[in-house]
Amino acid sequence: MLVIQVNMQIKPEFRQQYIDAMLDNARGSQETEPGCLLFSVIQDETDPNRLRLFEVYRDAAAFDAHRQASHYLKWRETVKDWYAAPNEIARGSNLYPPQKTFGK
Repeated sequence: MLVIQVNMQIKPEFRQQYIDAMLDNARGSQETEPGCLLFSVIQDETDPNRLRLFEVYRDAAAFDAHRQASHYLKWRETVKDWYAAPNEIARGSNLYPPQKTFGK
């Protein structure tokens, strides 16, 4: 499995619009991508303009498919100017729980 973690700092004036767009992307990922095992959107409790993503994909090919999905492309174009800082992205391999836990 491939795990992607992303930390994002959003311009305050675009926070709600960004969240709305991100939730559409997350729902599209979970509901239409068989290789997307988990897509969590987390809002920092001390800084509401800081969001985190925790994404789990079956493999690198599933992540590549995610990046070609229409909902992802729409989201990326919509939010491109709403960042207050560059995103911090980490990629890794899942050690636990086992893939069967995710039910896809």
